[in-house]
Amino acid sequence: MLDITEKAQDMLNQYISQGEDTNLAVRIEIVGRGAKGFNYDLQLVPIKDAKDGDVETESNGLKLLIAEKSVQYINGTTLDYKETLMGGGFAFDNPNPLWIDDLSQSVADVIAEQVNPAVASHGGHVDLLGVDEGKAYIAFGGGCQGCGMVDVTLKQGVEVMITDNVPGISEIIDTTDHAAGTNPFY
Repeated sequence: MLDITEKAQDMLNQYISQGEDTNLAVRIEIVGRGAKGFNYDLQLVPIKDAKDGDVETESNGLKLLIAEKSVQYINGTTLDYKETLMGGGFAFDNPNPLWIDDLSQSVADVIAEQVNPAVASHGGHVDLLGVDEGKAYIAFGGGCQGCGMVDVTLKQGVEVMITDNVPGISEIIDTTDHAAGTNPFY
């Protein structure tokens, strides 16, 4: 499912050995998608704190918990640790497409081809986080995050573009924390 390079394994084992609880697992979840691919959440968690639906597996002796909705996108991925002049960090090499199902891919296409060009003039962008039971979960970013007109943009722009072009999507859910935006466009 997930391959871990020797360097990444060494670094993870080093972090595990620094704590008091050594009965930890590496928990991985895909939390979004961007221009450069998937966005990941990687944590060391006590095995007892696994979330419902997490898939428990092992790689090179390391216990892994993969979030249920991420499993189909993790298969074939390699986790590495790369060192640079500015430090180092974990990096994923993931050969999978950003969206496996046709419905999600259709929504992502509408966002890329229609929605983002429309909001780009305000310095904003929209990211698709996922599709579940006919609902598309999105997040606004850039100038759209915290903008006073975001409700209008959502209801009269984004929602109309997606629901008109993607049968099977009945609702658009904005998951953005608009209070966290900086320098929104007014």
